Amino acid sequence: MSLMDKVLRFFRKNEAPVLPSDEDGEIAIEVKDLVMEFKVSKDKIDTLKEYIIRTIKRNKKEKQKIRILNGISFKVYKGERIGILGFNGAGKSTLLKIIAGIYEPTEGTVTINGKIAPLLELSAGFDKNYTGKNNIYLNGAFLSMDEDFINEKYDEIVEFSELGEFINYPVKNYSSGMKSKLGFSIATVVNPDILIIDEILSVGDIKFKQKSSGKLKQMMRDGATVLFVSHALRDIKEICDRCIWIENGKVVMEGETKEVIDAYVENSKK
Repeated sequence: MSLMDKVLRFFRKNEAPVLPSDEDGEIAIEVKDLVMEFKVSKDKIDTLKEYIIRTIKRNKKEKQKIRILNGISFKVYKGERIGILGFNGAGKSTLLKIIAGIYEPTEGTVTINGKIAPLLELSAGFDKNYTGKNNIYLNGAFLSMDEDFINEKYDEIVEFSELGEFINYPVKNYSSGMKSKLGFSIATVVNPDILIIDEILSVGDIKFKQKSSGKLKQMMRDGATVLFVSHALRDIKEICDRCIWIENGKVVMEGETKEVIDAYVENSKK
């Protein structure tokens, strides 16, 4: 049984909570007037030599600003499970990375109340020339863990990752599964209040999938707030009690899951 099936089975056995409001719900995440721009070069420079020459001659074109998010605002209440919908390029993954603290927004604010476990690109922050041990400290720092906390949790991370003596080998020698195992073990060592997932994970071999599935279910059972991006509408229906639909960097619709998904599907037919 896949990790996705295990998580869905868990949710089928657990009734979705009543949607909270400002009157009776504590805010876990508040996104206000969020704007994100990236600078993209208009030049097509194929070689380092050409780059140096054009830099010296000062005839490189100015970089173009691309606005990925354009005034996004919403609130997520503690204990909610929120699905983020949108076609490719809508800005979903960028939004999650800002909330997780990976990107700094161009404008706007994100207020987080609680500890986050970001399950995004699990090995994205690794330095391939460093050992697994070094990368635990490096990746932990990216996730705002202090050195004392990592020292305390180091053995737990290594044990959960099942890497054994390979923890002292450079990450460039790891398989993709080994890197994902280590990334998952680091990200989930905290007892998170907020769980951020960009697509459901399938981590490592069958034994580790069972462990990671159990860890995810336990975090959700403990009341973690969930922010979940996926193109699998069936998964969002099963997991989420509310949805936010993003298109062209803006919130198109926000509300009860079925209502938003129905509108999203209908729009895709146009």
